[in-house]
Amino acid sequence: MKIAIVSDTHIGYERFAEDALSQATEALEKASQMADIILLPGDVFDRRAPRPDVIAQSINLFRELSRKKWQARVVEFNGRGTKCYTDVPVVAISGTHERTAEGKDNPLNLLGLAGLIVDTSEATTIIEKDGERVAIYGLGGISEERVRDKLTELDPKPVSGAFNVFMLHQSIYEILPFSNDFIHYGDLPKGFDLYVCGHIHSRVEADVHGKKFLIPGSTVLTQFKEGEQGNKGFMLFDTKSYSYEFVEVKTREFAVRNIEFSDATPKEVDQRCEAEIESILAKSRAKPIIKINLRGTIQSGFTGTDMPIHALMLKYSERAVLDIDGSKLVSPEVQMDIEGIRENRLGDLPIKELGISIFSARLKELGFDQSTSASELFNILSGEQNKEKAVKEAMEFLDR
Repeated sequence: MKIAIVSDTHIGYERFAEDALSQATEALEKASQMADIILLPGDVFDRRAPRPDVIAQSINLFRELSRKKWQARVVEFNGRGTKCYTDVPVVAISGTHERTAEGKDNPLNLLGLAGLIVDTSEATTIIEKDGERVAIYGLGGISEERVRDKLTELDPKPVSGAFNVFMLHQSIYEILPFSNDFIHYGDLPKGFDLYVCGHIHSRVEADVHGKKFLIPGSTVLTQFKEGEQGNKGFMLFDTKSYSYEFVEVKTREFAVRNIEFSDATPKEVDQRCEAEIESILAKSRAKPIIKINLRGTIQSGFTGTDMPIHALMLKYSERAVLDIDGSKLVSPEVQMDIEGIRENRLGDLPIKELGISIFSARLKELGFDQSTSASELFNILSGEQNKEKAVKEAMEFLDR
């Protein structure tokens, strides 16, 4: 069977509401023509409580999918206290944008209750066509620190005699190495034939437990980051050939430019920004989205408010969606302060000593005994151990 993976459509995203809906519609229509199964690994909606018009748009969109003459059909559903109300092979999990308190319904649940999709969050859905069976186990987006415990609790297992897909919506440490709470590839359950993930908006292709791990990325631009300059679309996977392709959808151009300055004047900033914007517009057929990052220093006597950022955005408002970040364009004096912070000093006083001084003064205000060692207590509270351990150690120290 052929499986289309359409992720992070973010229907209802206010900044680009038309783009979100039209690109989701194009992706799902193409997917329904090319695939036997459509997988939606989270963030179908942009908010956990979409406006009524957004819900109506989504109902109309998925109703059209349900009317298609699908040859593949849902033949079995095994969920913990949840039910399946359709045999249409459009299978989804909730994402972080749809997440609500445990036990509370979210907008994806509503589509499931209406019989327009199969919500396979913490459930197994089995689909069959011409004797071939595909089993999808889904884990909806949950808080990062709970994922490992949840996987241990659920203990997902592949279904014998089926092509098994594990679908989740989480941050992955190997892709985003920012937090130890993020799960690793190795934390994912073994024995599945394909791993599918949402949440991350750029395309990722990797191997997990000797099998493919695929993230198609979002179908709409929601973050003005360089990694989102690539084409948007969905992935089409063939279970027989164990191969896949990326299918593009039409999107507006998104361009990021980083401009470096040294002792810049407002006039120089204006001229260089205009040159970059005009060069992008000359190659664009539609109203592009442009992100410009300004970096470096400005001439003494000027401040960030003197830079013509607002004027530029107003000038090009009809021709482009323009976002200019001037937060890293600073005066030489500010640059020196930044370097001081990088060297762990503020003026002639190291930052840590300044922190201890403020902390000590606050302890005195609160009436703590003068013999209390502010520096020792500060080191305990600012250590790398977890919060609970830090508080426990601090209380033991104060008792002593």
